[in-house]
Amino acid sequence: MSKKSEPFVVMMTLDRETSSVVLTRSDGKEARQPMGQSPFESTSLLSRLHYSPALGGLLAVTCKGDDIAFELPARDRGDQLERRLVVYLDQNMWRPVSEALQGEAPVERKDRDAAYQLAEWVQDRRIVLPASAGHYHETTKWSLADKRYRLGLTILQLSRGWQMRDPLQVRRDEIDGMFRGWLGQVDDVRAASVFTLAPNSLHSSSRLTPYTPPSDFSVDDAFRMVSLTSASTYIDVMLDNERVEPGPEPGWVQSNQQFSDWLDGQSWDSQQKRRSIDAFLFADLQRDLAEGAQAAGLSPQDVQQWAQKQPMDGLSTLPATGLYREMLRNRHLNKGTTWQRNDLTDMIYLSCAAGYADFVVCERHMREPLERGVRRLGLHTKVFRRLSEAVVVVGQALEQQTHGPSAP
Repeated sequence: MSKKSEPFVVMMTLDRETSSVVLTRSDGKEARQPMGQSPFESTSLLSRLHYSPALGGLLAVTCKGDDIAFELPARDRGDQLERRLVVYLDQNMWRPVSEALQGEAPVERKDRDAAYQLAEWVQDRRIVLPASAGHYHETTKWSLADKRYRLGLTILQLSRGWQMRDPLQVRRDEIDGMFRGWLGQVDDVRAASVFTLAPNSLHSSSRLTPYTPPSDFSVDDAFRMVSLTSASTYIDVMLDNERVEPGPEPGWVQSNQQFSDWLDGQSWDSQQKRRSIDAFLFADLQRDLAEGAQAAGLSPQDVQQWAQKQPMDGLSTLPATGLYREMLRNRHLNKGTTWQRNDLTDMIYLSCAAGYADFVVCERHMREPLERGVRRLGLHTKVFRRLSEAVVVVGQALEQQTHGPSAP
């Protein structure tokens, strides 16, 4: 006769209403422990957090009764995409998706059908729709609380914990890889795991101080605690009842506007202007270049030698940084360009996404220079300006992935 197995914990719950931690066992019994100091702020819209160790997922329930399921990273597994295609939606593309799925406003049928198809593919684990810090930046500033909640809810429900790594960190990784490649240490200068479940990836450590678990935790428990804290924080911040107030006008708007105006006044051909734009970009990247060279182990003589050999050619081989360079050139070469505070956000995030995603959907004024840059760099990302157009091609890619190429 086989020995009966001991009961084990199948679910851990933080219950805001009862201010308790609930442990549910495999035999259905529960144990409750008072939380003491509540982790929920007064403006939080979270009601309960459920964690299942066996399923490796987090389920958040809001005060309005909505569910948000997040996949969690596994410490001993690298790529958890499992052949899923990455579809990156620009902020303005999330709006019609949210309006269609939340039923908050009339949406054209083709956009509604596209939104439902994307949601179905996410549910079937065929694609991921990653969230970025840019989405958080734009969504949490919205002054209309109900619309902000529904848009944030949609992004969270469809991203399912998948994030695009901080583009500034991706840039630093690319530059570090470029220098290591120049030294012959590596062959691939692409940044790793740009789309990831790894905790605290939306912002690099230079822009965010991550949670540190107690020192007596095991390696596995510490990783699990960091992952849960990161995931629950991202959900909580996106849905908080208070908006994030917009900050002051960033200084880069004025500096880019002044440079564009100055460039418009020069009687140069396009190649001369491109070299001037490259010099402008090179100055902006000085700190990243210096830190990347140091991390790669370049000596001052190595740096001097590298700088003498057309350094911008090296940058053109970097997927995200190279695309950003192409978009910056396009903006500055366009006479009469007026710079807005969101332009840099769009360029930084879209160039990173298009450098590594399978598909990107964005508005027209960004799509055209982005697609041109993708062609110039020889990347394979497909860029669209309409959800309905993107869904058709994504569907074809999924069909080919399932059945393989058709016989000639």
